[in-house]
Amino acid sequence: MIRIGKISYWHVHAWDYTKQAEAHPDAQIVAVWDENPARGKEAADKQGVPFFESLDEMLAREDIDGVIVDAPTSMHREVMVKAANAGKHIFTEKVIAPTLAEVNEIIEAVQKNQVKLTVSLPRLNDGYTLAIQDILKEGLLGKVTLVRSRLSHNGATAGWLPEHFFGLAECGGGALIDLGCHPMYLTRLFLGESPVEVNASFGYVTGKEVEDNAVATLTTASGAVGIVEAGFVNNFSPFAIEIHGTKGTILYGTPDSKLLIRTSEKEEYSSSWVELPVPDNRLSAFEQWIAHIQDNTVAEENIAHAVELTKLMEAANLSASGHRNVRLDELKG
Repeated sequence: MIRIGKISYWHVHAWDYTKQAEAHPDAQIVAVWDENPARGKEAADKQGVPFFESLDEMLAREDIDGVIVDAPTSMHREVMVKAANAGKHIFTEKVIAPTLAEVNEIIEAVQKNQVKLTVSLPRLNDGYTLAIQDILKEGLLGKVTLVRSRLSHNGATAGWLPEHFFGLAECGGGALIDLGCHPMYLTRLFLGESPVEVNASFGYVTGKEVEDNAVATLTTASGAVGIVEAGFVNNFSPFAIEIHGTKGTILYGTPDSKLLIRTSEKEEYSSSWVELPVPDNRLSAFEQWIAHIQDNTVAEENIAHAVELTKLMEAANLSASGHRNVRLDELKG
């Protein structure tokens, strides 16, 4: 049994991860700490586990094997370095941290203390992602030239996002660093190469401190372009993926959850759009984390994606605030 200390219920997905832990036969939440004591005590009482006023005290417990981190993004470096130095395995909400420098501190502590880190990047494990990767590996699109991914909801206009999700100091940004993480890591994955430059534009439709409408453009050395879109101000906006290449195109979610292809590389796919099957999802990031702890393995691919995600987000924030293109090699790690 992996005994887990829950670090904060700040994030909107905190209870989702709690439920994943409750549903897993080899995981159990046994303690709670929260930077908001009232919220943390309420969550602990609801689960019948102790609440700790002191994070250091909770991390000192020998009967805690790992932690789930849902603290404010601005606290990620502090709480994860502490957890790693206490020998606790870490499952965390994205992003690992808002800057590459902070991420490198966390990774260094994780490696030094040989704890297992996994980051919640759930759409990497979805069936459509797995199917698209297989198509790209087969070369059915030729050279990928453009990837576009969009994810948006009405959290700001409909008022269901908590108010603290609009605080720049805690969040490190708005729609892009929160919801836009998913289209960002998917766009990077499908491009198949590291971007060299980022240009981002932010909109403030509802007048919040952080952006509620965002687009980022990723440019690669080969000339391929990635377009990442996210928003808190859109109703009925479907999750969408487009991948265009020199030989064909893939579409997903425009608007139905169907994977479509048209390519000159296969005769049966050349005359019209063809729907392809979508396999089942693979194990969730949380399930993978538990397995890494049990099997003494490292989530190398997951961590690599998460590190690059922070780099792209940091570059996008710098681009939007400075109204300029930002090269990835400018970032100070």
